[in-house]
Amino acid sequence: MDILLYDNWERRLRPFSPLNKDWVGLYCCGPTVYDYAHIGNLRTYLFEDLLRRALEWNGYTVRHVINITDVGHLVSDGDDGEDKMEKGSRKAGESAWQIADRFTTAFKDDLQKLHILEPAIWCKATDHIVEQIDFIAAIEKNGYTYRTSDGIYFDTSKQDDYGFLARIKRDAIKAGSRVELGEKLHATDFALWKFSPPDEHRQMEWDSPWGRGFPGWHIECSAMSAKYLTPWFDIHCGGEDHIAIHHSNEIAQNQACHGTRLANFWMHGYFLQIDSGKMSKSTGEFLRLQTLLDQNIDPLAYRYLCLTAHYRSQMQFSFEALLSAQTALQRLRETYHAWPTGGSVSVEYREKFTCFINEDLNVPRALALVWEMLKADLSDADKKATLTEFDKVFGLGLAQWQPAVLAIPAEVQSLAEQRQAARKARNWAEADRLRGELHALGYEVEDKADGMQIKAL
Repeated sequence: MDILLYDNWERRLRPFSPLNKDWVGLYCCGPTVYDYAHIGNLRTYLFEDLLRRALEWNGYTVRHVINITDVGHLVSDGDDGEDKMEKGSRKAGESAWQIADRFTTAFKDDLQKLHILEPAIWCKATDHIVEQIDFIAAIEKNGYTYRTSDGIYFDTSKQDDYGFLARIKRDAIKAGSRVELGEKLHATDFALWKFSPPDEHRQMEWDSPWGRGFPGWHIECSAMSAKYLTPWFDIHCGGEDHIAIHHSNEIAQNQACHGTRLANFWMHGYFLQIDSGKMSKSTGEFLRLQTLLDQNIDPLAYRYLCLTAHYRSQMQFSFEALLSAQTALQRLRETYHAWPTGGSVSVEYREKFTCFINEDLNVPRALALVWEMLKADLSDADKKATLTEFDKVFGLGLAQWQPAVLAIPAEVQSLAEQRQAARKARNWAEADRLRGELHALGYEVEDKADGMQIKAL
């Protein structure tokens, strides 16, 4: 069965076919580790996790790479202003290296809480300075660079199709509308290597053929993806905000160095919206995963919420929607846990599920299929076996979930047993009175054929 994926390069759904018979190359732009990731960032990694799981569902081995940007990401699109790591260092009162380690650890912890699969390869920009210098040198040798007083720049006028991914019309971009031109020849030109200011000591800087300094943001992804996946691999992913600048510049670099557009498919996850607009670290308008945990919300409720919207649609976030997702997830867990084991996967439902997953990750429809299956004329054991299979893609960890064990106070246990005895004696008035006492203490008793179950209200 064909997998159809939406390719932003061609702006259409295309059948996926791997370039390599042994593995699928998947490169996902990782975080700039100057602050915590917010839940909008994490929605993109959830989409990429679903993509990987869908590819593996179809039998492919995925070589999944995520980079860590710990140098070179400046605060403006115009390649000026402060490096985000230096700015984060000053704000935190720690070295740039320390905050990079701290926020990288926090990011990986968030991924684990959301059941996002660990990539095959993590790669840090600061561990690949030599590769980036070599890549810039190759671009320079091919005639695509020029020097200014503050760095080595890529000359986008050398490529007629620069910005095709974003359908950029270079003539329509005016200096000052989004970037200051300065010494740049064209508004769309970008830094490959930035020189350290002569009167300033940077925490992260290296010697290069052009002078002491640090790499631009875009070059790290070109260099590291080529190293770990070759210069022409299957799928490159990121957020929709990467299309116009970061990914367009990656493609320009690869075309100049290797003659490829880097990846056969370009896929992007769309924003998480809040009432004030896009969630953003730069404006301070963001929620961390820890914020949800502090409000007793299961991180997997957020994963479930993201399953309800297609990755190519912007999703409006609200706590009301999140709590509804948590309720739905809890119901699904309890239903799954109550079913017996030993069943067989439904061929019919597996085929339907695969159809939805292979239609550009139509996970919302696949999730709806689950609720449809709950009402179907299948044995509960077969439903459990089938849902266990589906969860390889959903990643909700249903098989690992266990209901919380409620610690019942001795007084409550005694009242419940007295009520049970009153019911056996058909003393309904006394049983009702004892039920009232239990309610006052915050508990209720559910009567079952084989006894009773005490629950907190």
